Amino acid sequence: MSDEPILIVHSMDSAARSSVDSGRFPRTLALYTTVYPGAERFLGDFFASLQSQTDQDFDLWVGLDQIDVPAVVAAMGTDPGAIWVQGIPGGSPAQVRQLALSKIVTRCDGVVLVDSDDILHPSRVAAAREALKRADVAACALRLVDAEGEDMGETFGPSAGLRADDVLPKYNVFGLSNTAYRVDALQECLPIPDTVVAVDWLLATRAWLCGCTMSFDVEPRMFYRQHLSNILRVLPPFSEEQVGRETRMARDHFRSILSELSPSTRRDRLTQVMKVAEEVEQFYVHVVQNPELLSDYVESLELVDLPRVWWASVANPALRMMWAVEEEG
Repeated sequence: MSDEPILIVHSMDSAARSSVDSGRFPRTLALYTTVYPGAERFLGDFFASLQSQTDQDFDLWVGLDQIDVPAVVAAMGTDPGAIWVQGIPGGSPAQVRQLALSKIVTRCDGVVLVDSDDILHPSRVAAAREALKRADVAACALRLVDAEGEDMGETFGPSAGLRADDVLPKYNVFGLSNTAYRVDALQECLPIPDTVVAVDWLLATRAWLCGCTMSFDVEPRMFYRQHLSNILRVLPPFSEEQVGRETRMARDHFRSILSELSPSTRRDRLTQVMKVAEEVEQFYVHVVQNPELLSDYVESLELVDLPRVWWASVANPALRMMWAVEEEG
């Protein structure tokens, strides 16, 4: 197979596009998701939620990460009429997303990002379109559900009274399932390095560093499945292995951010990133690499009222005395 991406287009023709109200922004909207082995059992619910959207004026783009079109069509139960982007055989998850997003930014005005193991609320696309009229980057709250789609009684998002972009750079609420981008803002955040794991955090942090306007809708527009394939935990209980893994991912994230900066980077925000990166490094050295202290940290973490955001279990400020004392000693 060639290293070039397979791009099979099934999108609106030019006549259909000309009928779209030119006063609406974004006029051309992509909805992008990535499918990977293991997601097949969720694709029926995912496709049904696409069909239930009150706003159907979008092109569906599907990145194929180590899976092929027939497998996805079989799992969905129908051909969704997507624009397929085949990842490179043996390539990383970041690579297929880079391939797809680099195509989308040249063809659309905006893109709605969703995970194929999650479920869209019927208002997801319509609300994202409206949000992109006012912001470069727009996210929504997520309602947490279990692997079977049953409500867990928790909503993901920043604490009340806290602006979503104030969560950055330490935490993140702009995921690949709940965020939409204007393509000019997204283009500023590309390319995605091949080895990056936290693609969502990278894109959001780059957008924030460049001063993009960022909004957050507190109404849940996605149902976010909690299952064993999730990279991050949002809800307790936590484990030493998990906190250690997430800390190493956070270290890699900050190294990626600081290794390649846009000319439009705001210096005041860069200073904040560097400060958080140093805090994570100190946490790694003094807690994660100390098994006894890491065990104490995880036990104490269960007593902290954590915000329902990503990365809250890494170097949580409520427990900073556990590594600050070591640092000063």
